[in-house]
Amino acid sequence: MRLQGRRRSSNVEDRRGRGPRVGRGAGVGCGGLVLVVLFALLTGNDPSELISMLGGVGGGPAAGVDQGPGPGTDPNDAGRVFVDQVLADIEDTWNTEFQQDGRRYPEPTLVLFTDQVSSACGFNSAAVGPFYCPADSKVYLDLGFFGELERRFGAPGDFARAYVIAHEVGHHVQNVLGISSQVSQLQATSREEEANQLSVRLELQADCLAGVWGNQAANRGLLERGDLEEGFRAAAAIGDDTIQKRSRGYVVPESFTHGSAEQRQRWFRVGLESGDSDSCDTFGR
Repeated sequence: MRLQGRRRSSNVEDRRGRGPRVGRGAGVGCGGLVLVVLFALLTGNDPSELISMLGGVGGGPAAGVDQGPGPGTDPNDAGRVFVDQVLADIEDTWNTEFQQDGRRYPEPTLVLFTDQVSSACGFNSAAVGPFYCPADSKVYLDLGFFGELERRFGAPGDFARAYVIAHEVGHHVQNVLGISSQVSQLQATSREEEANQLSVRLELQADCLAGVWGNQAANRGLLERGDLEEGFRAAAAIGDDTIQKRSRGYVVPESFTHGSAEQRQRWFRVGLESGDSDSCDTFGR
């Protein structure tokens, strides 16, 4: 991608390098964890239930509390600059899209973290991958995921990484438009398989919205030769069938929550080719 000299977003909150803090409601530290497990074994209780009652492991901050940047983080390191510039370009796309519809686009915050993070949606480890929390309108990203994307999923390249960010911001767009809440309401009264299908449609729409950004980024001259292939490779690599086959050796379509590799690539392409968010109606077809 051609990002040199591009604007950097001011909506990035850097929490990398921040260690757990002990305090009220901080949870169980490593030493305390050992004592809790021993107590549970002696009393016949479930260790996980006791840990949950005591606030979890690691002593993270209260959900949604911003404690400022972590120690030793460099706002000009390559990873941070890349995220800043990609997010800025995504902001340009959605600000324009919303303005054309006579609306204001409330820009989301992207939180960089290391290993674990507390959000308004709860306490999560980096193992869950990048995620969007509608309760605080923030995207959460451990930059280590980009390494996983290349090594574990076989999807290297800067545009593959940008696709991931654009997908999560796509969830923010859905949240602003009220689509996410409508889906949540439907899922609350649906059977598990139906709820999973609704989740798939929501995720595929976020892929399509990422494609809409990709279209605009191409029009602004940001894409280089091979970038689109990187995006399609990433979309396929994180398809439910690809992941299940790698981890289980077999595929269970009714358990899909994000869509197959083919579906994710197809809807990403729809957004790329149309450049129009109105084409991203994954619920109507």
